[in-house]
Amino acid sequence: MKRARLLILASTMAMVGWGTVLPYQYAYAANTRGWGSFVAAAASSLFSVGALVAAPLGGRLADRFPPVRVAVAAKLVAAAGTGYLVLAGSPTAFLAGMFVFGVGITAAAPAQSVLVLRWVASADRRRVFAWQFTGQALGMALGAFAAGYMVNLRSVDGMWPAFTTAAVGFVLSGLLLLLAGRGAPTCDALPSAGPAGQTGSGAAIRLIFATPALRWTAVVTIALALGFYAQFESGLPAYALTVLDVSERTIGTAAAVNCVVIIVLQMAVVRWTAHRSAPSLLVVVGGIWVLSWLILATASHLPGLAATLFVTTFGIFAVGETMYAPVLNPLTASLAPSGMVGTTLGVFGAIQTSGSAVGPLLAGVALNAGHGTVFIVAHVLISLVAVLAAWRLRSLVTGTPAGSVPATDTEDLAPDAGRTRDGAPDEVLVGGTAAA
Repeated sequence: MKRARLLILASTMAMVGWGTVLPYQYAYAANTRGWGSFVAAAASSLFSVGALVAAPLGGRLADRFPPVRVAVAAKLVAAAGTGYLVLAGSPTAFLAGMFVFGVGITAAAPAQSVLVLRWVASADRRRVFAWQFTGQALGMALGAFAAGYMVNLRSVDGMWPAFTTAAVGFVLSGLLLLLAGRGAPTCDALPSAGPAGQTGSGAAIRLIFATPALRWTAVVTIALALGFYAQFESGLPAYALTVLDVSERTIGTAAAVNCVVIIVLQMAVVRWTAHRSAPSLLVVVGGIWVLSWLILATASHLPGLAATLFVTTFGIFAVGETMYAPVLNPLTASLAPSGMVGTTLGVFGAIQTSGSAVGPLLAGVALNAGHGTVFIVAHVLISLVAVLAAWRLRSLVTGTPAGSVPATDTEDLAPDAGRTRDGAPDEVLVGGTAAA
C-alpha cells in the first residue's frame, strides 16, 4: 500500500495548486483583467476542451506505455500551462494557457486510474479510489483556503502567486509518481491488447455503443457532469455573483466547504456503501443534485440568506460526490473490454468533460441575458435525466436474467461475477480481472 499512499499524495499535491486557481479564475478574467464574463466562461470551456482532447489520448497512451511516464509527462504539461498564465497579458494568451492546463491535468487522470488498478489488490480498489478522491478534496480545500490570503482580485498581478503555486504543485506531484513507480510490480496486470486486436478510442467508442450497460453509464456520466461539475468552476460562481449578489470570498468559502465535507464524510460513506451497487448509488447522487439546485432556486428569493444557502448547497453537492467519485471509475473499468481499460477510462473522461466544455458557455449566455431561472430549471432537468439513466443502468446490471439477452449485449457482464455474498452487485471485471 506504500505505492498507493504515494499515488494519493501525488493527487493531493496536484489539487493544492488547482484549488488556488479554481475559485478565482472566473472573477480574475472577467473583472480584474476586464475581459468580461464571456472570456471568463470561455476560459473554463477551453480548459474542458483541452480535457476532451487529452482524456482519450492519455488513456490510450496508458495502455501502450508505462502509465507512470504518461502521468508524469501530463503533470509537467499542466505545470507549463499554469506557469504560462503568469505571463498571459491578453485574452488569447489566457485562453491558450487554460487550454494547456486542461490538457495536462486530464491526460494524467486515466493513467493514474490504471496505476490504482495495477498496484492495488481488487478487494481494496474502491477504498483506494475513495482515499484518492479525498486527498484531491483535501488538496483543493488547502489551496482554496491559502488562495484567500494570496489572491488579490483588485490587482492585475494578484493571481500570480496562485498560478505559481499550481505549477509547483504539479511538478511535485510528478516527482511523487516517479518515486512511487520505482520498481513497481503489477497486481492483476491488465492485458495489453483489446478484443480481436481492437485498440484506440475509436474502438472503445464503438464498443460503448454496442454494450447497453456502457451506453447508460455514458448517459449517467455526462448528465452528472452537466448537472454539477460543468458549472463548479464558472457557472455557479457566475450565478452567485450576478443573481445572488454574494462576494468573491463567499465563493471561495463555498469551494472550501465542499472539499471539507468530502474529507469528513468520505470514508464513512465508503463503509456505508461498501455492499451497495454502484448504479444504485448513482441514482442517489442524481437526487442530491436535484435537491441542491432547488435550494439554489430558493436562495434567489431570500437575499438575506443567499450567501448561507449558496455555501450550504456546495456542502450538499459534496455528499453526492462522496458516492460518485469512488464508484464511477471502478464501475466503468469493470465494463471495459479486455486490454482497453485505460482507453475506456479516457473515453469516459472525454464524455464527462464534453459536457463541461459546453456548460460554462451556456451559463455565460443565460446569465448575461438575465435568465437565472432558466439556468436553474435546465440543471434540475439534467439532474433528473441522470436519475432516470442510473435507474435504467441499475436494472441492466442487477435485474437482467442470465441468457435473456443476446451475448453481444452481455459479454462484459458475467452473470454472477462480482456479486457479493449478500446479493448486492459489486464491480464485475477489469480487463478480465476482478475489480472491486
